[in-house]
Amino acid sequence: MRVLAFEALRAVDERDAYANLVLPPLLRKAREDGGFDARDAALATELVYGTLRWQGTYDEIVAECVDRPLREVDPPVLDVLSLGAHQLLGTRIPTHAAVSATVELARVVLGDGRAKFVNAVLRKIAADDLDGWLRRVAPPYDEDPEAHLGVMHAHPRWVVSALWDALGGGRAGIEDLLAADNERPEVTLVARPGRSGADELLAAAGEDRALPGRWSPYAVRLVDGGEPGALDAVREGRAGVQDEGSQLVAMALANAPVEGADARWLDGCAGPGGKAALLAALAAQRGATLLAAEKQPHRARLVARALAGNPGPYQVVTADGTRPVWRPGSFDRVLVDVPCTGLGALRRRPEARWRRRPADLEGFAPLQRGLLREALAAARVGGVVAYVTCSPHLAETRAVVDDVLKSAGGAEWIDARPLLPDVPGLGDGPDVQLWPHLHGTDAMYLALLRRTG
Repeated sequence: MRVLAFEALRAVDERDAYANLVLPPLLRKAREDGGFDARDAALATELVYGTLRWQGTYDEIVAECVDRPLREVDPPVLDVLSLGAHQLLGTRIPTHAAVSATVELARVVLGDGRAKFVNAVLRKIAADDLDGWLRRVAPPYDEDPEAHLGVMHAHPRWVVSALWDALGGGRAGIEDLLAADNERPEVTLVARPGRSGADELLAAAGEDRALPGRWSPYAVRLVDGGEPGALDAVREGRAGVQDEGSQLVAMALANAPVEGADARWLDGCAGPGGKAALLAALAAQRGATLLAAEKQPHRARLVARALAGNPGPYQVVTADGTRPVWRPGSFDRVLVDVPCTGLGALRRRPEARWRRRPADLEGFAPLQRGLLREALAAARVGGVVAYVTCSPHLAETRAVVDDVLKSAGGAEWIDARPLLPDVPGLGDGPDVQLWPHLHGTDAMYLALLRRTG
């Protein structure tokens, strides 16, 4: 299982792959080859995700235990050392077992010479526990709060600063948020209205394995991680896997008041299709039609698969939301879930925190503004637009909306908070920012706008 974990880490490092895409096929192949049970899969998953989550902090610790700059350590060696560090500092694996198993892994994938180096470094790491190492490598809070919290909670300094700015408040709130980013997220299902219900999913999963969603009437949480594909409704496409925050923003758009007709809905950035599937189901209940547009052909195919079997009319097109193929003013409701840094989903993609750079914001900014401008143009007067992003970074949220409203005009804010009833901690509005530590969701942002002219 450690070889499998190493292969996953190398794929993430070498190909910029995401663990949630790389790991499942590796686990499936290991099961098919035999001798790999559920416990092995669980440990391999923990080794991969735990190592990626704490990578930056483990780098600081490893740097204290080697006699050269970390950049001079070959990446495969560093991956093995990080795997060993996680076993020693982040799991209950006994010290001797963690060291011996990791050294054996090094012999297999690196050779005997490098295995000796790995053994020497791991024995230094094993001399203290995680708390002790953190006291040694984290800068004092009073001297550099962001750097201190970054090492203590395994986030890059710039990410800590950005999240703290978006969250506001004192030290306790940001520490709770960073800690929540390091927790394993629940698997959350969505029952697609008219095709399945939360009660069906709860019954199928079993009362000991599932709980209702916290906020969405369509959500069901699998408390033990569970295997969604084991449920008939998921296999048949009548339900899917979807974070509750994603459900809430789609529901808010569907429930926002519109003036006049309510027959044509648009999802302008529909891939991979989760929000589009929920919107299509809600539209069908009202006799409305959804047009789901996605620029990338392979993602458009995922959208079509997600919407297959929807009881009402819909259409999936491969189209760029910044160069629309539809007529202006054609839609009553428009969703634009824009590409972003993904800082709101660090629980699910822990490697993203180390991969992203502040410069990425500049790359996304023109696209985000362009998509929102075209979304407003696609809505008819009196229609509603939802600007959504899975990032709480202020440069990707309110700054985008403010800029577009100033330059484009013809739209006004709608207070989104009443459209998320019973959800606490939604701030002063009119937009909404969800948080992992407050709501148990990804950090989804929602701004609702009405087209006025």
